[in-house]
Amino acid sequence: MIPRITFLLLAFVCFTVTAQNKRVDVKYISEKITIDASLDESAWQLAAPATNFWQYFPTDTAQAKNQSEIKFLYTDKTLYVGIKVNSIGDDYIVPSLRRDFRAGGSDNITLMFDTFNDGTNAFLFGTNPEGVRREALVSGGGRELRGFTTSWDTKWQGETKQYEGYYVCEWAIPMSAFKFKEGETRWRFNSYQFDTQGNERNTWIQIPQNQFIFNLAYMGDMVFEKPLAGSKSPISIVPYVNVLAGQDFEEDDTFSEFKVGGDAKFTIGNSLNLDVTLNPDFSQVEVDQQVTNLTRFEVNLPERRQFFIENSDLFADFGNSRDANPFFSRRIGIATDTSDTSIQNDIIAGVRLSGKLNNNFRVGLLNMQTSDDAKNEIGGNNNTVLALQHKLFSRSNLSFVFINRQNTSNEAFIASEDEYNRVVGVDYNLANADNSWNGKFFAHKSFTPFIESDDYAAGVRLQRNSTHWRIRASGVFVGRDFNSDLGFIRRKDLFKLDPQAEYLIFPKKGFINRHTFTLLPIISWRPLLDFQLADYNFVARWNSELKNTGRIGVSIFNEYTYLFDEFDPSRNDGIPLPTNSEYYYSSMRLEYRSDSRKTFSYNIRPQFGQFFNGEIVTLQGDVNWRFQPHFNLSVRARYDKINLPEPFSDNAIWLVGPRIDITFNKSLFWNTFVQYSSNQENLGINSRLQWRFAPLSDLFLVYNDNYFSGDVFAPRFRTINLKITYWLYL
Repeated sequence: MIPRITFLLLAFVCFTVTAQNKRVDVKYISEKITIDASLDESAWQLAAPATNFWQYFPTDTAQAKNQSEIKFLYTDKTLYVGIKVNSIGDDYIVPSLRRDFRAGGSDNITLMFDTFNDGTNAFLFGTNPEGVRREALVSGGGRELRGFTTSWDTKWQGETKQYEGYYVCEWAIPMSAFKFKEGETRWRFNSYQFDTQGNERNTWIQIPQNQFIFNLAYMGDMVFEKPLAGSKSPISIVPYVNVLAGQDFEEDDTFSEFKVGGDAKFTIGNSLNLDVTLNPDFSQVEVDQQVTNLTRFEVNLPERRQFFIENSDLFADFGNSRDANPFFSRRIGIATDTSDTSIQNDIIAGVRLSGKLNNNFRVGLLNMQTSDDAKNEIGGNNNTVLALQHKLFSRSNLSFVFINRQNTSNEAFIASEDEYNRVVGVDYNLANADNSWNGKFFAHKSFTPFIESDDYAAGVRLQRNSTHWRIRASGVFVGRDFNSDLGFIRRKDLFKLDPQAEYLIFPKKGFINRHTFTLLPIISWRPLLDFQLADYNFVARWNSELKNTGRIGVSIFNEYTYLFDEFDPSRNDGIPLPTNSEYYYSSMRLEYRSDSRKTFSYNIRPQFGQFFNGEIVTLQGDVNWRFQPHFNLSVRARYDKINLPEPFSDNAIWLVGPRIDITFNKSLFWNTFVQYSSNQENLGINSRLQWRFAPLSDLFLVYNDNYFSGDVFAPRFRTINLKITYWLYL
């Protein structure tokens, strides 16, 4: 007879293996399903559910206490989803009624569909107990947060009803919302659910806590009863009309503008998208969140413009995102005038072809034409990016990129060296089946008039993930003359190593759910200066994730900087630190984040210590208060007190950004974002009213105001926009 302990062990192993190879069957139907969150049609009773969810938080080794059930039905044109989410009560957290909410700190359930079974890209759909929907694209295998894009939109139906102890969701997603191969019978699938009352995060397929909850390495199968038919998307035309009025108080100029334009979306086959834009206008896009930059280098801000979002990973995930990214889409539509100030440069038109040619091969072609601006001595440019990606092994891929910026104007102010800039490159992105190994290897070369050497960049990153260890080897090289006019290159003549070691501990008792200990040395040299040491930053960090969703952390920084150019670290237009000087300095940062499930939550991050040849104290934090689901008030603030010895300048820098978000219902939203920067002596107000009067069709009323906040408080620049977009299907 098998001993009891042996039997239980074998049963657990068998159950775990079964769980990791789970499947759910998708039944083909011919009847119409009414989307009312009732699931009372007979077809739903015949559909077997996907259930047996696993905990991801607070542990990843137990089944969820409150299980969810997901059922699928489909026709040639529609995928129907029926979901039952069980809970211990009805006190759900729904901070807002705004579409495309973030999952953290709220109740919701999310489904991911890997339609090409490549473990690299997925379509994501989700909802919460109030029936607010969201959709997103997941790229890069779900290995990084930047691979999660909520700006993507598609048209689908969904209703939710709350019952005692559970809520029910019923969806109808057009097959045209997905991209897939005709005749396919299997998609990879997973789901994750946030349960704030039970303090759980659960997944259908068991995912280790050392991976992101949306990691595409961990997915089961949804198997269709018969092969999928072709589902060509309708042609979508999205015209807009924008009326703008404004006043430039500094130039004493009043102006107005009337613009029309729009986008068109076509589907080629089942898996290629062709997007065309004419005279695009991005006035409704929320303003960037300002940052206090105390470094010597440029900072990059995320892309928010819808046209550049879909399949953006295909174009943007080349090279090293921090030091040598050859394509950064925000370069298009921005140029510098004669005073070296960044200003908007109108885009005349653009086209993008992107998607899959087959299960293993992706292609992307982007072409944008910008306009001449003789007044500001800005020439028109044609900007082209060609990206090819071929899948290798289970989840890896080999990618090729060609980037070309070509001057299209004949203006005398265009210098010969600015006629064109081109980059070619190859990247190998490594990701094995369970993401225990991942990495990137790349080599790029640029082509610029009159430059023939030191014009290449290369890098490597290899990471090993295990239950308790995350070990990374990483380095990058950027030549002195490597130029990418459409990229983000922080500095050149650079050889940098930034390996990292993290050790994770998961306590079985107490209020701490996970400890993470990190060692991160970042060391940079100048190759053309006989590999002179440029700087280093040795970082030691402890972070703890609390069982109440809070967080505590301590970081210690030991830094060295050699200044090859003069620099004023106070950002106060004072006497700069001299060229060819070096500095050793250390500092410490503390962090505490409260329980995000609470009505009032906050995050504080004080830092103090040495700063170049002086001292710095930085206080930054966020507070958030919600009156759910209609009102949310948040304030983000940062204060930097910099003290440098004579004759260098001191400074006290404030950056404050309160935000009010009111969601009257699921179609009417009002958001106001105020930003005050003492360093820029500016107070900015961005207030945006959005009415979604039809699916994916909006009316925006946007008010922007900027005030000079120096010695005299006075208006600077003011605009008001009225914009209407309407989504037409042909």
